[in-house]
Amino acid sequence: MSGNEAIARGSFEAGCRFTTGYPGTPSTEILESIAGYEGIFANWAVNEKVALETASGACLAGARSIVTMKHVGLNVASDPLMTLAYTGVGAGLVVVSADDHGIHSSQNEQDNRWYTLIAKIPILEPSDSEEARLFTVRTFEISERFDLPVLLRMTTRVSHSTSIIFPQGPVRSGQPTAPGKDPGRKVMVPSNARRARRTLEGKLQELGWFSEQLPLNRTERGTADYGIITAGISYQYVKEVAPHANVLKIALTNPLPAGRIQGFARDFRKVLVVEELDPFLEMQIKHLSPGIRGKEFVPSVSELTPDVMRDSVRRFTAGPHASEGPVAGQATGMPDVLQHSLVLCPGVPTGVSFTS
Repeated sequence: MSGNEAIARGSFEAGCRFTTGYPGTPSTEILESIAGYEGIFANWAVNEKVALETASGACLAGARSIVTMKHVGLNVASDPLMTLAYTGVGAGLVVVSADDHGIHSSQNEQDNRWYTLIAKIPILEPSDSEEARLFTVRTFEISERFDLPVLLRMTTRVSHSTSIIFPQGPVRSGQPTAPGKDPGRKVMVPSNARRARRTLEGKLQELGWFSEQLPLNRTERGTADYGIITAGISYQYVKEVAPHANVLKIALTNPLPAGRIQGFARDFRKVLVVEELDPFLEMQIKHLSPGIRGKEFVPSVSELTPDVMRDSVRRFTAGPHASEGPVAGQATGMPDVLQHSLVLCPGVPTGVSFTS
């Protein structure tokens, strides 16, 4: 399955009952695929904000729900997202942000991991289709355990590439129930919001302990004398280019497993953080282990490729006096491809004004 199809499968396995979203590459196929499963309501919303608000209503009625959108759509949905962290969600609520690294079909290359720091919510980052399926199931569980919306961050390569998955049967059943009134928790007037803010900080502390023990965060020992900390699609490039490296693969990237990171960093002469786009992990990890290296070797623009990753690892392992080589961020050995003009997705209403 593709990563998007695997999320749909994971939603079915998790007993999801309500799905909505707004179409946009690379997320569109998630909702289209979910619509093929019986017992799950699936419908497009007029925008991402409405999608998240209607899904939160379904969660209040006890129905696990998932909302899908591309990265720029989370800007539109950010208003309810911030407050849902205060009110809680009831049944599990998963928000999929499909980030478009490389700007293949978008107007920017924003890194939506920052939203989880602002909203104070967890985020999981799968690196292939099987993890997309499994993480979707686990994300619903985490959402309900901590009564928080959880961001599932996809990227173009994970969304559209295919790999083997190991499907399971539905793991949860049950019918939605009538929501009860609880204005002290659900109505965020200032007096309630101040109390909810303190509760949220307690949840984040519990999530930090939870992250330390989460099996999805794993260490892979190699024979090299250095370590690499990575997450999401970047893990695939690390394993291809540096198969002998010691790797700490982080699945739950907010909050980070601080103790696990510190222990990993102490074991090796030097440690590199590998991530696409912004130094989201690096900036946090440097507070835990100041000697960590990152964006001086790994580019902050566009997708990684095996060639870019190979150059980054070469310069990192060779030290500051390494010989000149390809500039990090510039792919090498890539074949020329045919260029074509921009084509908007079918059904996008701006198509008329774009072509007129």
